[in-house]
Amino acid sequence: MVNWVVSLAGPRRISLEPCPPDPLGPGQVRVRTCYSGISAGTELTLYRGSNPRLSKDWDDVTRMFVPRQTTVPYPLVGFGYEEVGEVVEVAPEVTDRQPGQLVWGIWGHRAEAVVPADLVHPLPAGLDPLAAVFARPGAIALTAVLAGDLHLGDWVGVFGQGVIGLLATRLATLSGARVVAVDRVAGRLAHARRLGARLVVDAATESAADVLRRATGGIGADVCLELSGAYPALHEAIRATTHAGRVVAAGFYQGQADGLGLGEEFHHNRIQLVAAQVSGPTPAPGMAGRWTGARVAHTFMDLVAEGSVDPLPLVSHVVDASAVADALALLDRGDAAALQVVLRFC
Repeated sequence: MVNWVVSLAGPRRISLEPCPPDPLGPGQVRVRTCYSGISAGTELTLYRGSNPRLSKDWDDVTRMFVPRQTTVPYPLVGFGYEEVGEVVEVAPEVTDRQPGQLVWGIWGHRAEAVVPADLVHPLPAGLDPLAAVFARPGAIALTAVLAGDLHLGDWVGVFGQGVIGLLATRLATLSGARVVAVDRVAGRLAHARRLGARLVVDAATESAADVLRRATGGIGADVCLELSGAYPALHEAIRATTHAGRVVAAGFYQGQADGLGLGEEFHHNRIQLVAAQVSGPTPAPGMAGRWTGARVAHTFMDLVAEGSVDPLPLVSHVVDASAVADALALLDRGDAAALQVVLRFC
């Protein structure tokens, strides 16, 4: 039997390649992938070759990037973190997962995977399996909202209305915030309105900072969430935020900080700049002891299951896994119609 895995041989050199199946070990399950969503953020940094982990090593002890001691270990195989599949085999001692069960988790773009049983999670009853590809993007969005410490009635700017930004718009609205959604793509702003944004701003034609100042009587946003990963957007989020307000930087910023000026509104308005990252035991400051990455993901999926969040309209493309090169190229060129692109393996 042949397995199939997405393989990156170098920047923009991607394909679906055969590989042998992994043996099943103690405490593990074998999962046959149905869907695997593509991240238009992290995965594009790998595809383009800009991810810092390609040029540097991460030191777990010092928690710093250090000069890389070896060449990049191409090919990179099986990256990806938005998977849904069916359990087809379980180790003898595994009793809480069963063959035929639909599960979500992280096992990368591959047709089949062997995974620890406690790292795959049953789909809520009646949920469309396609909705479960949003578990990780939803967790990233919810982490940003939690890091923002939003309160009922707050004015909140959400910069970047890609998949994660749109989910953050919905989650911030559920938190009782008055959301102003910012993007340059009209179709994404239309989604933001549907998800509850009070106002939308086309950043190509007007200043989000000016709009938020007008909407708040000159005060500015209580909190801004920056999810595009673009330095100019982070700068505008800082400009839009009230004195001593909070900006959550939850995008994956690449390269030098062109377009970001920290000697202007950031300095003079004493802005709190908070980083939010879903990985690790504590996704954001102030969450220790209460929220973990696992709790965030399960909470998001509970919101989907109860109908508070409907991510399915954000699926723009479902393509056969063999078309992975076309799918990544679509996202790479910034096609305005592309939101959540999903690989189909089943």
